[in-house]
Amino acid sequence: MNSPNLHPMINVAVKAARAAGAIINRAALDVESVRVSQKQVNDFVTEVDQASEQMIIETLLGAYPGHAIWAEESGHEHGARDSEFVWIIDPLDGTTNFIHGLPIYCVSIALAVRGKVEQAVIYDPSRNDLFTATKGRGSYMNNRRLRVAKRTRLQECLISTGFPYRVDDDLPSYLQMLGDIMQRTAGIRRPGAAALDLAYVAAGFTDGFFEKGLQPWDVAAGSLLITEAGGLVGNLSGDADFLEQRECLAANPRIYGQMVSLLGKYSKFAGAGDKAAVRAAVAELAATAAVAAAPEEAPSSSDAPF
Repeated sequence: MNSPNLHPMINVAVKAARAAGAIINRAALDVESVRVSQKQVNDFVTEVDQASEQMIIETLLGAYPGHAIWAEESGHEHGARDSEFVWIIDPLDGTTNFIHGLPIYCVSIALAVRGKVEQAVIYDPSRNDLFTATKGRGSYMNNRRLRVAKRTRLQECLISTGFPYRVDDDLPSYLQMLGDIMQRTAGIRRPGAAALDLAYVAAGFTDGFFEKGLQPWDVAAGSLLITEAGGLVGNLSGDADFLEQRECLAANPRIYGQMVSLLGKYSKFAGAGDKAAVRAAVAELAATAAVAAAPEEAPSSSDAPF
């Protein structure tokens, strides 16, 4: 298929992503020597995240000095303060994978104009896979037009997700949610880089994705890839205005509806009745687990065989 007619801003973002990817690939050759620090429990940042982010910001602002920047590591520190053009950047999504040498991570760059994502680039440096999308012009992977998968029955679908890893995450509720969907699909996957998970939904490699606790830089680029590939993306309740709501659900339209029906009650925007039902189910699960974990009573002396 012919190369897409790339928007000039996408070309700059691709240049930034590839330059960042080169930094990541060099560091991956000797990942043991990479300096790692911890932002909070199980939330890591490396010198590679920071160097990658710096390269992306320099490249973008070199071309568009009047634009704003919203990046994972430096926030709004760089770029203009009041521009309606905002680059949303995750310089290395999947840092924990990277630290361990597991080659599932990516660079994610999106451009939001007046709050709506209009350009997206996700680059997987270990596979040299480049995903791009421009609003109204479709999604591409390495110049091949993308479409979401065509499956219509959830029980035939492969769904990706992310697991809680922060101490304040509601693990019991998550386990209940995972149990609900796990028995209704063909399989659940947890690759460990949400931006790449979303790109894979756009490409049809997986049929859907859901996760709680995500940041805008995790989902901004991937959300445009999905909608431009014919899919839907929103929060667990199905609301498309989800970018800053810290929950994400994506799939083709038929599967999206089935996932919202199943997972909507776990959304923080769910109704009081749904939330009460989840709490009751979690309490029942905990009680069952407690009974299962209780030690068996030792036999009394009257039960002894001798």
